[in-house]
Amino acid sequence: MHALTAHERHGRLVARSRNAHKIARARSSRSHSISIATSSEPRSPEVGHLGLPVAMAGVLPRSFGPLPPYDEFGIKETRPRLPGGRTAGYDLVERMEYLYVRVVKARELRWKAEFDPFAELKLGSYSCSTRHIEKTVGPEWNDVFAFSRERIQASFLEVHVRGRGFAADEYVGRARFDLGDVPVRVPPDSALAPQWHHVFDRNGERGGEVMLALWVGTQADECFPLAVHADAAFPVDADLAAHIRCKQYAVPRLWYVRVNVIEARNIEFADKARVGELFVRSRVSTQVLRTKTCVSRLPSYGWNEDHLFVAAEPFEDHLVISVEDRVKVDKEEVIGHVHIPFTDFERRWDARPIRPRWYNLVQPEGDKKIDKFSSKVCVRLCLEGGYRVLSEPIHYLSDVRPAARELWHGRPPIGLVELGIHNAFGLSALRARNGRGSCDAYCVAKYGSKWFRTQTVIDSLAPRFHQQCFWEVHDHCTVLTVAVFHNCQIGDSGGLVTGDPVKDVLLGKVRIRLSTLETGRIHTHAYPLISLHGGGIKKMGELHLAVRFSSTSTLGLLQTYGRPHLPPMHYHCPLSVVQQETLRREAVAVIAHRLGRADLPLRRECVEHLCEAHGHRWSMRRSKAHFFRIMAALAPLFAAVRWFYDICRWRNPVTTVAVHIIYAMLVCCPNLILPTFFLYKFCLGLWNYRRRPRHPWHVDTKVSHAETAHLDELDEEFDEFPTARPHEVVRMRYDRLRSLGARIQEMVGDVAAHVERARCVMTWRDPRATTMYMLLCLCCAVVTFVAPFQAVALLTGFYLMRHPSLRQRLPDVPSNFFRRLPCKVDCLL
Repeated sequence: MHALTAHERHGRLVARSRNAHKIARARSSRSHSISIATSSEPRSPEVGHLGLPVAMAGVLPRSFGPLPPYDEFGIKETRPRLPGGRTAGYDLVERMEYLYVRVVKARELRWKAEFDPFAELKLGSYSCSTRHIEKTVGPEWNDVFAFSRERIQASFLEVHVRGRGFAADEYVGRARFDLGDVPVRVPPDSALAPQWHHVFDRNGERGGEVMLALWVGTQADECFPLAVHADAAFPVDADLAAHIRCKQYAVPRLWYVRVNVIEARNIEFADKARVGELFVRSRVSTQVLRTKTCVSRLPSYGWNEDHLFVAAEPFEDHLVISVEDRVKVDKEEVIGHVHIPFTDFERRWDARPIRPRWYNLVQPEGDKKIDKFSSKVCVRLCLEGGYRVLSEPIHYLSDVRPAARELWHGRPPIGLVELGIHNAFGLSALRARNGRGSCDAYCVAKYGSKWFRTQTVIDSLAPRFHQQCFWEVHDHCTVLTVAVFHNCQIGDSGGLVTGDPVKDVLLGKVRIRLSTLETGRIHTHAYPLISLHGGGIKKMGELHLAVRFSSTSTLGLLQTYGRPHLPPMHYHCPLSVVQQETLRREAVAVIAHRLGRADLPLRRECVEHLCEAHGHRWSMRRSKAHFFRIMAALAPLFAAVRWFYDICRWRNPVTTVAVHIIYAMLVCCPNLILPTFFLYKFCLGLWNYRRRPRHPWHVDTKVSHAETAHLDELDEEFDEFPTARPHEVVRMRYDRLRSLGARIQEMVGDVAAHVERARCVMTWRDPRATTMYMLLCLCCAVVTFVAPFQAVALLTGFYLMRHPSLRQRLPDVPSNFFRRLPCKVDCLL
């Protein structure tokens, strides 16, 4: 053996050190993956894979095999303990027991009338009080309080009746109740009737009576939405309780308002020689549109332009039409205006013509009056009830019914979707409270015209909601959206933050397409809450949900695949892309305004996040995601081309000979081509059944290209529109480029959606659609086998080349079926 040189010895030492470093890093990553791997059942953080402690991970025998890859942003199946028996419909969430105390009123209180009475409840270390009723001896509170039974560590409940103005250690009377005697109520049991109870002072004398009711119930109790959770981390007053309760919102029914401005006549100016440059401005609330400028020497001016607005029932606003003159470049004068209430509008839900009407203009106050002012304007006004007012992107529609209820008759619901919001784990700390991280989380579920908001769980990084809600389903090719927010309206001291413009923070969203759910099955999964911002992607926690879709009409469920996705008016009189985007922004603003006026306001930023108000912003990341979606969907086609190329090059002689034999058989018997093709599709669908998806789609960071996005691309994506740049020319060009890119991005996304739908029909993502398609393939195989090949080809060609008079304006059944197939747009972040 030759002696090694110094250089060779040095190289071997470096190689050994590198190998040792790789082995140590592999062991570290292996132990780390063992400690964070999760199974379908929840485990404590210190328990690793296969239920063994992390400390034993290093002594596992090799016979266990390789560990599965850990996906931080992946969806995981859970197995929660769902209740059974009589739960009044609350069978998708765990049962949570509460001690309810309903303080109704008091009478015959022994004090002076100038004091303000209130009742104070004390249960161990928890205390809460009712509202103060001014200067009365018979106050009526009717307040409900709830104490979680898990946190109760006392045996008695004390109710003190006090009055504002007394000393802190004095009270009018006290009543004491033993918690062991409290009855249990399980809905649908009737409500517990409140009773009168005597209150006694320190000397044992009667100080009056208080009416209240105590019972142990669950979150299914009808008093739960009205109850004040008195066992929060800090005392909950009346103002704070109004912002943390659960609430159900009814979204107003939206209409499109069409204003067709035709002409104006008898226009006179103070200066008789002036040539008018007139335009018409239409306004509904904050929505303002104007026509083009018309120049004429005659007293009549014509436009014939359409203005579209969004209005909500009940109609509180009215239409304001003003005819204005462009005096200078930056100066406009109002010649006349008219206010038209929505009661004067015609309602239509088809393409029938609307009769024009003349309205007399009114001169504005303060202007120079014109003698014999008789100017008038001719307009066509109608409320479009045949459209579905789009407040969300068409890919995420939760309801496809038109605005007019007259078009709803004869179509009962086809199913019911139930959602159980269990709990959240590992939420990010967004607030510092008492020297530690804290979060005040609540969930909002949106589907159709009913939105549901859970109570705000204060000061918890693992909040437990366990709320259940349901919706009637009229079209199961729709999307249910659940979002988790951090309530920024709660101050560190427990009171509301007043006068500040803080916004609630979005922790993450979950979209569930109903067509991807199996009928009757309870889908229980843990969805990661993923947030994307200028600094990158971050997991904000996990949300555990249970979803069940039940079909009430199987025939109606299957018939929806043959109906148009949108109401017929969208195809008879389609709206342009620019109009749809503008009207969608206005619809979101109207919904945010109405829900912001509710008893428990739903903030504007919550409505915008749920309606995807910022989904059309330019993003280099989303553009790349759409491009690679197309490439992934076309991968089978590319693989087939490569396979045929290998056949032509005789890479595998056995396969090539077999292909030659099959090709000779098909050429000699051409009537077997179509049956063979359809039979192959049928067998392929059966083969893919064993690999069918086991859980719904969720946000995929790889499909969204969120993990590989450059920080500069994210900065551009989250930049305000229009962008703030110092140079005006650069600013104009940059905004124009972003607008053009956004249009191209949506077009590429639509192409990707079509390609993915064509592929998803055989992957059992929508089990009902795949079953129908397979049966159709089987029928086509039988028909094409029995019928002559020439007859089938002739009829198919004549059908595709048929005369336009034989075509209907609405899409045909195959097009409607194809449009309803799912695509990976649900996975985009």
